[in-house]
Amino acid sequence: MDEPAAIGHRVQRLRTQRGLTQRQLAEPSYTPAYVSTLESGKVRPSETALRFLAEQLGTSYEELATGRPAHLATELRLALTDAHQQLATGTADEAALRYRRLLADAEHLGLVPEQAEALLGLGDCALETGELVDAGHHFQAAERLLAEEPLPRRARAIRGRAVAHLLAGELRYACYLLESTIDELGASGLADPEALVILYAAVIGPYIDMGAHARAAHAAELALALAPQVGDPALVAGMHRQVARTFLAEGRTADADASLAKAQAIYQQLSLGTDLAHCHWMRGYVQAQNGELAAAEKELRAARDMLNARRAALFTAQVEVELADVLRRLGRHGEASDLLSAFLELGDRHGAVHAGGAHRLLGLIAEERGDSETAEEHYVKALGLLERSGASGDLADLCRLLGDLLRRGGRTEAALDAYRTGLGHRSLPGTTTLGPAPTATAFPRH
Repeated sequence: MDEPAAIGHRVQRLRTQRGLTQRQLAEPSYTPAYVSTLESGKVRPSETALRFLAEQLGTSYEELATGRPAHLATELRLALTDAHQQLATGTADEAALRYRRLLADAEHLGLVPEQAEALLGLGDCALETGELVDAGHHFQAAERLLAEEPLPRRARAIRGRAVAHLLAGELRYACYLLESTIDELGASGLADPEALVILYAAVIGPYIDMGAHARAAHAAELALALAPQVGDPALVAGMHRQVARTFLAEGRTADADASLAKAQAIYQQLSLGTDLAHCHWMRGYVQAQNGELAAAEKELRAARDMLNARRAALFTAQVEVELADVLRRLGRHGEASDLLSAFLELGDRHGAVHAGGAHRLLGLIAEERGDSETAEEHYVKALGLLERSGASGDLADLCRLLGDLLRRGGRTEAALDAYRTGLGHRSLPGTTTLGPAPTATAFPRH
């Protein structure tokens, strides 16, 4: 709401344009003296008073309070919906251009909720293109704009920030952000179902990457229980996609596949390209775990092609690491090495977990080719990356691989050091993204 003087001037101008006296404008709810005081800017009108006067003047409350025609805010909200659809069906770069224009419009009009929505869109675009630092800044800016709003309104921004940290390999901090927000929601009594599903679904990934499968399963159980109260089908689909990971970690392959099928059906209906590609990615992973390597290759290639067409650089590169593992297991070492080398040329900007996984796979390929020296180099590089990220399941497996390699080479003491490094971490079968419970507070039950 503008300052009283600006509102008073606006009321006076509109009243004069319509040929009304102060008495005609005021009655039957107010007095002419009140209208006179308001027009002089000596009193701040209540929302009730302004809504009454707006109706008398044939305008909107928003225009009277802010000077903005109501249709501008409506048009901006519709344009933001279109931008969201463009991100879902087009490319992130094109959607980002649109979100930037809409952010500038929202800032010019002083529309804070619309500014936050545009920033959330820019954050999602940056996640797709792999600009994780930019993504974090956008989500943080949206969170600041919504600082005075109830916590459920900030859930998407917090989830986005956590995902940016997760993709950068900062697993423990991602868990901290999500767990502390869930705790705060519970303590405040603002247990909004949609906000909780957003947060529970988001925390499953880092829990599994850290080997905290019991926590992941509990989060999945809570998300599934809340799903019937959620009206956004895309959110429900994303929840099913994450829940599939917990089923797979428990060895429930059929349940994982069924959960992915539910997500895939929703994404196809909504034409959500990136999310549909993630379903192909996850199904490829499920099939690889089942030993169905040809089918896994097909699904992963479909995911890669869809993501590449959308110029989703971060996710494309990460799928290629998964695909390289399948190609290695099929005996196609040259193809796998080419994919992994191209990935590593980018540095670890696509996440320490996947960079560590790429070095681990190159180490396995070198071992299978009889090149122990190169294998050791890759294992040591992978060890440093995974220690930094906290992906302990992968780290334990890597220590076993390095220890076995050193032992076979007669370097017993060095092998023992490698084995000791892996002690205390569960060694889990799986892929580059599997991987000990965070040191944060125990997961809350609601």
